[in-house]
Amino acid sequence: MGGSGSGAGSGSEVGGHGAEVVPSCCRKAMASAPESEARQHATVVSGWFSEARSSSGGDAKVLYYNNPMWPGEAHSMKVENILYKGKSEYQEILVFESSIYGKVLALDGIIQLTEKDECAYQEMITHLPLCSIPSPKKVLVIGGGDGGVLREISRHSSVDLIDICEIDMLVIEVCKKFFPELTVGFEDPRVHLHVGDAAEFLRNAQVGTYDAIIVDSSDPIGPAEELVKKPFFETIARALRPGGVLCNQAESMWLHTHLIQDMLSTCFEVFKGSVHYAWTSVPTYPSGVIGFLLCSTDGAPVDFLNPINPIEKLDEALKTRRELRFYNSELHKAALALPSFLKRELGHL
Repeated sequence: MGGSGSGAGSGSEVGGHGAEVVPSCCRKAMASAPESEARQHATVVSGWFSEARSSSGGDAKVLYYNNPMWPGEAHSMKVENILYKGKSEYQEILVFESSIYGKVLALDGIIQLTEKDECAYQEMITHLPLCSIPSPKKVLVIGGGDGGVLREISRHSSVDLIDICEIDMLVIEVCKKFFPELTVGFEDPRVHLHVGDAAEFLRNAQVGTYDAIIVDSSDPIGPAEELVKKPFFETIARALRPGGVLCNQAESMWLHTHLIQDMLSTCFEVFKGSVHYAWTSVPTYPSGVIGFLLCSTDGAPVDFLNPINPIEKLDEALKTRRELRFYNSELHKAALALPSFLKRELGHL
């Protein structure tokens, strides 16, 4: 992700020819120490947010270049105002206004969404699976407490039940306050909220209940690591009907090839229909892209490459309060086209 200042302003001049004015953001960056008054939060230094990971212990300090999911990198954006900071039983929650991407939600110092580019993630993780099967009726969302996936599912009039299992109620409450354009999904009468552990919820689900399951999970570190293991995928497959589909957040092709290989290998063992990797562009995620696992259980064949339920033909999909900003059938097909390097990496699978 990239942050930028507001352009040229008054101040120091550089060079003897043309007397270029140094932008205020550059003058701040050149300062030997961050301004103490701008340090509004542990991950906001001199008005800039950096995706970070705090060390444990009483004197926790921010390790900007030591996140295990993208070691050696920090992704930053300009902060205009801190809107909320709090801590639930599970994680730290931060909401701020950025200069380019609007309001931003971060959990444990890691960006989850921004107002400007959330459409690229929410629309793709939802419509890639739901447009690949005819008339989906029962859908389960794992995670997704911001409500964006629910908002997108609501475009499908064939759906009559939407279960969502989110472990952190505070995330939902914060998003309802600061991201109402996302949490509008919770207002759909088809939605049934379950607050608790996703793995336990799936273990208790009846066999063959869902037409589609969408896993909108955080990065697989700490407690979320369970969500990329074989037992979790087996409980998902058990809860899907024959020919049912899974769409699972699956990290970046630029940073996590080995993790993607492991997840795909597991899914080939578990899902006897079809298994694919798809991807989309999200500027504020590390490396600017995020991937999805698309899997189907044994049953009616599912052709993820050619949507059988195109969104352009769904009247309700185009009449909702918010127009589609990113997904369409052409992008659906393109999302499953893989770069040559990734084809080589995944070729043995």
